Amino acid sequence: MVRFRLALLTAGFGLVLDQLSKLYIDRTFHLYESVPVLDNFFHITYIRNRGAAFGILSDNALRLPFFIIVSIAAIIGMIWYLRQLRADQHLSQLALGMILSGAVGNLIDRVRLGEVIDFIDVHWYTHHWPAFNVADSAICVGVGLLLLESWRDERHRHQS
Repeated sequence: MVRFRLALLTAGFGLVLDQLSKLYIDRTFHLYESVPVLDNFFHITYIRNRGAAFGILSDNALRLPFFIIVSIAAIIGMIWYLRQLRADQHLSQLALGMILSGAVGNLIDRVRLGEVIDFIDVHWYTHHWPAFNVADSAICVGVGLLLLESWRDERHRHQS
């Protein structure tokens, strides 16, 4: 476990940040309440998302068991992938820790509430990106870091 310390610390920190932010939003905002942070660009808006990214499958009757099973499978896959890493693959450990924290954070919401709390509302005047949360951000940044690491490894192999 020591060789995965960075991934575990990252996952723990991300999970705590995600769950505390969602708890704060749930306890201090009314559903659909929106508070401007930067006018015409960024609001905190309390939304509940029953689906996946962009609300995909939100009206499907099997959505909840499907998302729970997929989340558990993804978490198991990430743990397996983490165990394959060398101790010196710090960027990949950081990335997997971030992805793991996001997957677990959204899984907790789905099991506890049947849906995910979203609140980060980025937009340009009336053109809104779908609301998201800390877990979603961690997943996206983690995937980006894994892609960067993969690109760096591939480039290094070609130069050798």
